[in-house]
Amino acid sequence: MKNYLKTALVLACICAVSAIVLATMNILTKPYIEKYEEEKAIAALREVSNSMEIGQREEVTDSTVTFKHALSTNGKVTGYILGLKTKGYGGEINIVASYDTNGLLMKAKIVKDNETPGVGKKAENPSYMDKFIGQTVIPTSKSELSEVDSAAVSGATMTFTGVSKALSYGSNFIKTL
Repeated sequence: MKNYLKTALVLACICAVSAIVLATMNILTKPYIEKYEEEKAIAALREVSNSMEIGQREEVTDSTVTFKHALSTNGKVTGYILGLKTKGYGGEINIVASYDTNGLLMKAKIVKDNETPGVGKKAENPSYMDKFIGQTVIPTSKSELSEVDSAAVSGATMTFTGVSKALSYGSNFIKTL
């Protein structure tokens, strides 16, 4: 019985020390992680901006659209970047997408997701978004895609549905501005 108590006490001490070390590491690395996430977000905005000037961020209180940036060329608003959130198989997916003023999707990029590697993670590939680019009516069903594009998204129905509905919602949101 005495050995069990001694073992339990040793394990409790190891757990306590481990918790303190992990908490300390979390505190020390938090600013670096936040800076990395901010740089990643800025890079994504630049990537979808099509070399247009990016305006100030405006927060949006909407179930799908989280923020918007006006895009301008020579001082004239020519489009918008939207921050979109949707649900996929692995949970929440965050997307940045640029649209012209008519709701035509110019470019889109997934910035955060927890999708299944090899299946839903394919949505992170730039070629995945090619199915939607250049359209004002975004296909939200696999049956609306060509046979090749439909085969490319097979096995990731929830990811495709989430991404396509968010991009379609974004297009419609722009049309109402």
